[in-house]
Amino acid sequence: MFMESNAKSDQVLIREYLEGREVSFEILLNRYKDRVFGYILFTVKDKALANDIFQETFMKVIRTLKKGSYNEEGKFLPWVNRIAHNLMIDHFRRKKKYPTTNGGEDFDIFDIIPDRDESAEDKAIKAQAHAGVKKLIHRLPQDQKEVLMMRMYFDMSFKEIADRTNVSINTALGRMRYALINLRKLAKQEKLSLAN
Repeated sequence: MFMESNAKSDQVLIREYLEGREVSFEILLNRYKDRVFGYILFTVKDKALANDIFQETFMKVIRTLKKGSYNEEGKFLPWVNRIAHNLMIDHFRRKKKYPTTNGGEDFDIFDIIPDRDESAEDKAIKAQAHAGVKKLIHRLPQDQKEVLMMRMYFDMSFKEIADRTNVSINTALGRMRYALINLRKLAKQEKLSLAN
């Protein structure tokens, strides 16, 4: 039975791509491009640089797949994000600096989350909820804010977060726990629902 392209697993699409079906890689790229680009932009905070690293990431993905070096036991998105992460580290090592998540006034995590087809009313409600949550997130201590954003918006594992922030996994878990506790307290004070 023919399986709908969008319903195919990453592994099936990779196998088809390696068998010569180029469109299978396009489906994979479209499935993850927003999240990978968002992760890169979140880290480097420069759109032109993020575009360069994004392109380089997927060129490396293609080369690795064609060499047969991809391990199908791993999940595709975390693997791609690891490649992007390593390329960013390489870039900043060359530049002798590495950015931190400072969450400045002009930074908005919701700007890099792709819009889905929603009604104007849904968008207005979501925008209002996002604005409220964003204000609360900015009030968290820096270390808690960083872990929360990496975990909730970029699906990073606690091991990846620990590696990225140079702390133990237990410390990353603790920061996430306190971030959620503090976020709930702040939401209660502001009478804001976190369920939206």
